[in-house]
Amino acid sequence: MRNKLLHAFIALLFAVGSVLPYQSNAQSLGGEIGHAEFGIGIGPMFFLGDLGGSAGEGRRFVKDLDFPLTKLAKGLYLSVYPTEFLGFRVAINQGVLEGNDAQAPNKGGAEVDRLKRNLSFRTSVLEGYIAAEVYPTFFLEKYDGLKGKLRPYGVIGFGVMKYNPKTLYKGQWVELHPLRLEGQGMAEYPDSKPYKLLQKEIPMGVGVKYYLSDKAYIGLEILHRQLFTDYIDDVSHDYYIDPIYFDNYLSAPQAAMAKDLYYRGTYGNGTTSVNPQNFQRGNPNQNDAFFSTVFRFGLRLGGTDDPAKRQLRCPVFY
Repeated sequence: MRNKLLHAFIALLFAVGSVLPYQSNAQSLGGEIGHAEFGIGIGPMFFLGDLGGSAGEGRRFVKDLDFPLTKLAKGLYLSVYPTEFLGFRVAINQGVLEGNDAQAPNKGGAEVDRLKRNLSFRTSVLEGYIAAEVYPTFFLEKYDGLKGKLRPYGVIGFGVMKYNPKTLYKGQWVELHPLRLEGQGMAEYPDSKPYKLLQKEIPMGVGVKYYLSDKAYIGLEILHRQLFTDYIDDVSHDYYIDPIYFDNYLSAPQAAMAKDLYYRGTYGNGTTSVNPQNFQRGNPNQNDAFFSTVFRFGLRLGGTDDPAKRQLRCPVFY
C-alpha cells in the first residue's frame, strides 16, 4: 500500500507538471518569477487521541500533548501558483505517532486513571494530500519580486493516510488491528465495526514564508489533520469486551495474544482481583487527530533571472 501511495503521488506530480504553462505573468526587475515551488519539510508530529497525554483530564489539542513520545516527520511537496495570492499543493509526508499511558505524569489528578489503564501503541504514518494555499497579504505588498518578503498564509485540503497501530508485546512490536481487541466484527458486539487502515483526512493550518531571494524561501507551518476514525491508537469504545469471544474469531495463537493485550490495567495494584468490564477503555465521543509543526525550505521553479537588474526595486503602488 505504501508503494501504491508513492506511485500515485509521483503520477500526480507528472500530471500537474504536464499542464503547467512555461511562462509566469508575475514579474520582477530581476526577471520573471517562477510559477511553482518544490520543497522539503521536517518537524515534530503530535498525536491527539485516547492514549497517553498530559496531567489532568484529557483535553483537545495542545493540552493533551505527550512531548517525550514525539517523533520528527519529513515530507516533500510541490505547489503551483496560477496567481501569487493562490496556490495549489500536492504533498507526501511520513512520520510516527505514539501514545503510552505509562508516560502520563502522575500528579494525582484524572491522569491516574490513564496510568492504571496502561495501554500503549505506535504507528508509522504515510499521508498524501492536495490543498489550496491562500496568501491574503499579497494585496498589501509594495514592490514586485519576492526577495525580502514575508508572506503568511492559510492552507486547507483533502488527503488520505495509511497507518497500522502496534504495541510492544514480549519484546516485539505486534499489529493490533487483526486482534479485534474491542470486538470489531464480532456478532456479540454489533456496535463495534472493523476499521480500515487507509483513512481520509482534512489537513488545515497556517504558515509563514520568508523569501531569501526570488528563488528560495524558508518557512514555518502548523498543519492539523481532522480525521474520520477513532482507531489510530486501536482504542475507542468505553468498555472492555468479554475475552471468551476471542477464541471464536481468532486462531489459537492470536486469541492467546489478544487475551494478554485487550486489558493491560494495573487497577488494584495486584493486591485485589478486578473485573476489566467495570472500567472504561476509551472515549468514543471524539475522533483521533494529529498535527505537525513543520520547518520548510523551498525553491521556485522556472522563471528567469537577470543579475544586472536584481539590485533594482521599484514600488508597485504609490
